Amino acid sequence: MSVRPIIRFPNPLLRSPSTAVTAFDDNLRMLVDDLLDTMRAAPGVGITGPHIGVLKRVVVIELSREDGVRIYINPEILWSSAETTRHTEGSVSMPGATEEIVRPKSIRFRYLDIAGETHEAEAHDFLAICVQHEIDQLDGIFWLQRLSKLKRDRLVKKWEKMRD
Repeated sequence: MSVRPIIRFPNPLLRSPSTAVTAFDDNLRMLVDDLLDTMRAAPGVGITGPHIGVLKRVVVIELSREDGVRIYINPEILWSSAETTRHTEGSVSMPGATEEIVRPKSIRFRYLDIAGETHEAEAHDFLAICVQHEIDQLDGIFWLQRLSKLKRDRLVKKWEKMRD
């Protein structure tokens, strides 16, 4: 287990779709462990393979230590509610930059666990937002793409000044 370097915006890997995981082996377990260590060090509540330059459909979420670690392999959204919610989002690949995003309040999704077993689950509120955010990342949709052009341009300029 180790903390890996996080890819920073505007690296093109953050807009590259990830490939499905097909091998449920020690390499996958090591990747998940590294993602968890890297996310905690960032700090963040969610991370994907692409955040560390590994274009595999792997998501690790930990809303709190008490809540526990959630691992989603090859997740896909099956249904999303018409009811939406607004929440401030950001990314471990763009530390310090945040903006409000509107997303469906609830989702139903399918994923594989670390052993390759298929599951379906529902998520609501903050967990639903996190799962959608990370699946976007796996699909090559960096969270900024959910903003209007004006908000996106303003946020990128602000973030670039923070980095200087």
